[in-house]
Amino acid sequence: MTLEDIASLKWLTGWFGANAWIAQVFVVVLGVLLLNLLVRVLVHRLHLKLQANETPWDDAVVDALKRPLNVLIWVVGIAFAADIVRMKTAAPIFNAIGPIRDVGVIVTIAWFLLRLTKNMQRNIIRQNREREEPIDSTTVDAIGKLISAAVMITAALVMLQTLGFSISGVLAFGGIGGIAIGFAAKDLLANFFGGLMIYLDRPFSVGDWVRSEDREIEGTVEDIGWRLTRIRTFDKRPIYIPNGIFSTIAVINPSRMTRRRIYETIGIRYDDVQQLPAILDEIRQMLTNHPDIDHEQTLMVNFNRFGPSSLDFFIYTFTHTTVWTRFHEIKQDVLLKISDIITAHGAEIAYPTSTVHAPELEQAVAHAPHAG
Repeated sequence: MTLEDIASLKWLTGWFGANAWIAQVFVVVLGVLLLNLLVRVLVHRLHLKLQANETPWDDAVVDALKRPLNVLIWVVGIAFAADIVRMKTAAPIFNAIGPIRDVGVIVTIAWFLLRLTKNMQRNIIRQNREREEPIDSTTVDAIGKLISAAVMITAALVMLQTLGFSISGVLAFGGIGGIAIGFAAKDLLANFFGGLMIYLDRPFSVGDWVRSEDREIEGTVEDIGWRLTRIRTFDKRPIYIPNGIFSTIAVINPSRMTRRRIYETIGIRYDDVQQLPAILDEIRQMLTNHPDIDHEQTLMVNFNRFGPSSLDFFIYTFTHTTVWTRFHEIKQDVLLKISDIITAHGAEIAYPTSTVHAPELEQAVAHAPHAG
C-alpha cells in the first residue's frame, strides 16, 4: 500500500466520521421503510385470517388500524430522523419537529377511532339485518356521528394543548365568539339542532315513507344529515330539506301505521230498496269471514244516505297488512265480492241519472193524430 492510498483512506475515514449523521438518517429512513412494509404484510394477513371467523368486531378493529398505523410509523420515523439532523445542524426550523410529531400522533389516533366507529356502525347494521332483528338505523347513525364529533373535538383540544395554547382561554374565546357566530349563522344552527331533534325524537327514520301537506312533501327518507334530510319522491326525484323546517311543519309517517283502512261508499238503484237489507247483511258477513280483514278493529256496513240517484251505503274496515301494494290487492278483492253480492240479489250498482218532466210535450204527443 502506497502513501497515497493510506492518505485517501484517512480522508474517507475522516469524512465518514464527520458526516456519520447522514448515515444515521439513511439507516433510520431505510428501517422505517422496511418496518412499514413488514407491518403492512402482517396486518393484511391478520385481517384475512380474522375475516374467516364469525366475529365481525376483531376484523373491524384491524381494518380500522391498517392505514393509520402505516402513517404513524412514518410520522415517528421521519421525526426521529429529523431530530438527528437537528442535533447536528442546530437549525431553528427543526425545533418544530417535536410538536409536529405529537400532532401527527394525535391525528393518527383520532383517525383510527373515526374509522373504528364507522366500521362498528356498519357491522351493527349488517349483523342485525342478517339476523332479521329490528334495529333503528337512524339511531345507530346518530350515535356514530356523536362519537365521531366527540373524537374530533377532543383531538382538536389535545392538539391545542400540545402546541402550547391554553384550553381554558380557547374555551373562553369560544364562548364569546359563539355568541357572534350564533347570530351570524342562526339558520345553520337551527338546521343542526333540528337534525339533533330528529335523532332524539325519531319522528321518522331512514327508509320511512313520510309526507307533509304543509309543504307538499311526500316520499321515502334516504338520509338524515346534520343540516339536510334527503327524501326521494315516488317519481324518483330527490328533495333536500333543511332540518330546521321539520320543527315548523306537521309530518305524517304512514310507514308506522298499524293497519290500513278501507272506507268506500257504494250506491244501488232506488228500485232495489227491498233488497238493500239482505245485501248489507251478506256484505257484512263476507267481511267478517275475509281472512285479510282485521276483525278486532272497527267493522261497519251501513246504509247512510238517500243520494240524488242512488241509495248509498258505506263499508268501513281495516286490513292486517300495511304494505301498500298488498293492501290494494285486498281492496280490489273486497270490492269485486261486493259487486257480485249486489248482482246475486238482482240489484244493480247505481250511476248518475236525470229525469226530465215536460208536461206540454206529453200532452202534445197524447193528442197527436195517429199516423197511417
